[in-house]
Amino acid sequence: MLAFRLLRVVLHLFKGLAICALVFPRIDAADKQRHVRRWSRGLLDLCRIHVEISHGRDVRDAPRALIVANHISWLDIFVINAFHPCRFVAKSDIRDWPLIGWLCEQVGTIFIARGKLREVRRIYQGLVTSLHAGEHVAFFPEGTTAPQGTLLPFHANLFEAAIEAKVPVQPYALRYLGKDGQFHPAADFVGEMTFMQSMLTVLKAGGMTVQLSLLPTIDTGMHSHRRELADAARRAIALALGPDEKVVDQIDPGF
Repeated sequence: MLAFRLLRVVLHLFKGLAICALVFPRIDAADKQRHVRRWSRGLLDLCRIHVEISHGRDVRDAPRALIVANHISWLDIFVINAFHPCRFVAKSDIRDWPLIGWLCEQVGTIFIARGKLREVRRIYQGLVTSLHAGEHVAFFPEGTTAPQGTLLPFHANLFEAAIEAKVPVQPYALRYLGKDGQFHPAADFVGEMTFMQSMLTVLKAGGMTVQLSLLPTIDTGMHSHRRELADAARRAIALALGPDEKVVDQIDPGF
């Protein structure tokens, strides 16, 4: 049974490759977004992941914003894309993942080599250009995945793009739950776990629910420094994840 589910996922990945190679060159940006949303939802369905979107009465998806979220798994990208396709900033080694890496590149993912000052500055300028063009841009300011129940320090450097582009920051909070309402351990993608090991763990889990919470936008006009923006976004996400979330305190020097 597991082999059959894995085969269906692999076939879905090849379907995505075909769409990117044969369909994307002939369609506009809006149609590409529809394909990305539909394909992402299909992948989550195959992984038996049910998505719940929640937001406050006055919270709406901002038409132009820099989106930030806590980072748990490679699944996070597809959960967000199933709701609203974004251009993501992701670590460069994802480019080498089988099939998934090429797919991420084709849908506009911006790959960044962590710890390289010149690379961060180059990516930053690209983010400003994309935000000025009206694109939704998203990144995970923790810089890496963390086990559920833990929120790592936020790197502040890329928040500067929102200030320069004069767009708000919109935090998202993500958590993966089992039938008992507790964090589902199969979602965690940490340590030395490979992408394939994580995929098999998710498929063996038999299903889970991911809650995607849209939080109020943070006005960049109210924050003159990227560190203030990062701290405000982190506080909002920590509050949304609940009192049991372990917030790891650490000074982030930025760049």
